[in-house]
Amino acid sequence: MSAVAAPAPRKGMPSPELDEATFKQRYLQQFRDPGYEPLQGELARIAEAAWQAYSAGRKAPQTRKAGPEFADPDYDLSVDWLAARDAIKAAQQRHDDKTGPDRFLLINGSSRSEHTCPGEMSKTWRLLEIARQILEGEGGQVQVLDLARLASEYGRRIYPCKACFSTAAPLCHWPCSCYPNHGLGQTQDWMNDIFPLWIEAHGVLLLTPVNWFHSSSSMKLMIDRLVCADGGNPDPTLTQGKDAAKAKQIEMAGWHYPRPLAGRRFGVVVHADAEGAENLRRQLADWLSTMGLESAGTKAELDRYVGYWEPYATNHQALDADAAFQQEVRNVALLLSRSVRDWRSGRLPAARSLELPRDK
Repeated sequence: MSAVAAPAPRKGMPSPELDEATFKQRYLQQFRDPGYEPLQGELARIAEAAWQAYSAGRKAPQTRKAGPEFADPDYDLSVDWLAARDAIKAAQQRHDDKTGPDRFLLINGSSRSEHTCPGEMSKTWRLLEIARQILEGEGGQVQVLDLARLASEYGRRIYPCKACFSTAAPLCHWPCSCYPNHGLGQTQDWMNDIFPLWIEAHGVLLLTPVNWFHSSSSMKLMIDRLVCADGGNPDPTLTQGKDAAKAKQIEMAGWHYPRPLAGRRFGVVVHADAEGAENLRRQLADWLSTMGLESAGTKAELDRYVGYWEPYATNHQALDADAAFQQEVRNVALLLSRSVRDWRSGRLPAARSLELPRDK
């Protein structure tokens, strides 16, 4: 791509900045339980410290020099980001170990859990257990990412994507550097644990219900945050952190769009009760393919209805009775296992080895 002058970043949105009183009121709302009443003095001091971090914009209060492997060795990189990068590098080594087992990541995309408000397990979890049994029976090593924990486990969060990529691809760092943002209190972000799970896997199986014609909000949060694995920048020093103008200049000079997940095999299982299963199955398969993952086959991309237009109260009984769907899920897992085996043995070449006329 020939170099073209980069446009200036557009500005003009209203500021979200809070004044001190509003910030402290909002901060202290998380301590309304009566158990905190004896600690009001301590909480006031903690709120003041949080206000100082917020007003100073201390996104990454702990940093170290980037070092010689980065474009700017003297740039101060977040230790949180460096730890996330190290975890990804270790996961890549496990993935690349030809003597290791076939590695699979199973993702439960339902937010429903018996351990919080619904009081009943999800059908998606039951389907995941069916797939896990097959993959482990085939000798695979399985890791489970249960996104239901976002709604049922203390301190589990996936923050929304800030869409850095849409300003310029190099502004989106791999792994994501938007979080944690300590000054904004955006901590405990789960994605730094999730990125290595994807990297380590040879095969990924998404299992999800349809929620209002779409994937669950839990699944969508993860999907959006994985944008950095589709062309993201592995060197934040190139953009001096989040300098939008520098990122635009780099992109206009030509960007190579690295795809660290390319080649991995995938399967998809989508279920619904009334509408939307086929559309969501296509959307998920298209998304995975765009990131360079490759389908285990059309029979490994499954959408079905369980208890079609029947009462919600009997949906588990409907799944009990649908032996055919359960067997189809087993078949998806078998196809994924065999696709991974063929790929790792060299019998299935990767489509990404082709020269693509458009990279993004």
